[in-house]
Amino acid sequence: MHHHYQKSLSYKLFTVFNYTLLTIIAVLCLLPLIHILAVSFSGSAARPLMVGLWPVDFTLDAVMRKTIGNENFLRSLWNSFCVLYWEQSFPWESCYALPIRCPKATTPFAAGKLYMWIFVFTMLFHGGLVPTYMVVTKLGLTDTIWALILPPAVSAFNLILLVNFFRTSVPKSLEEAALMDGANHFTIFWKIYLPISVPAIATISLFTMVFHWNSWFDGLIYMSDVKHYPLSSFLQTIIVQQDFTKMSVDAETLKNLSERTVKAAQIFIAALPMLIVYPFVQKFFVKGIVLGAEKE
Repeated sequence: MHHHYQKSLSYKLFTVFNYTLLTIIAVLCLLPLIHILAVSFSGSAARPLMVGLWPVDFTLDAVMRKTIGNENFLRSLWNSFCVLYWEQSFPWESCYALPIRCPKATTPFAAGKLYMWIFVFTMLFHGGLVPTYMVVTKLGLTDTIWALILPPAVSAFNLILLVNFFRTSVPKSLEEAALMDGANHFTIFWKIYLPISVPAIATISLFTMVFHWNSWFDGLIYMSDVKHYPLSSFLQTIIVQQDFTKMSVDAETLKNLSERTVKAAQIFIAALPMLIVYPFVQKFFVKGIVLGAEKE
């Protein structure tokens, strides 16, 4: 009994320590976001070190007029949403992963292993920036949304994740039963593999969303007009290059706002979609990674 009490006490102490540590980490992650939000609601009277977690000289001008009301910002936000729509609207990797799944499948693809190694090779050895730029340019994709969609459309890492998921998590008997009932391969794909693979697809969707949402370099090299910039490229020109001409801030507004305030407002609004989406996808995230790594 004494030993059981000791074990319970140590377990309770361990649990308290874990919750305390996780709470501290969560607070440290939230504080920068709260600070950015406070800066975005602060006016020109607020000097850089004055604003902590609460706005100083409260104003909505930075958020409402120069961010939500900024045509260039809204256009770049729309461009980013369009890229995400095309990347998420069709499960590209799953179409490749299905034919090259487990050799023990009912109808294995004869050259599946060869194609798998081809994808792995592209993951390890890349053509490089200049050849990629030349291909995109010669195909006439510059200054179009397709320059941001097609080159990174299929990720070798996501493909490997899905192939392993199909190998370990989709029973062979399901496919055999469907074939006996007269289902074709497209029906099996849509009715069996995709519904079962929701955790894996949600996981790679999260990877894809974060990658494209944060990808600023492609927009800079493939787009010559700021109207075609995705949001991350637009913010990079403002925050890193300090090119405020694209913010279209007039002299009268600058009297009431600091450039830091407008930048903070745009950073927070740019981060908001990922913050909203992640809690809904997070429950699939660990499950999708772990299931794809299991062995039969």
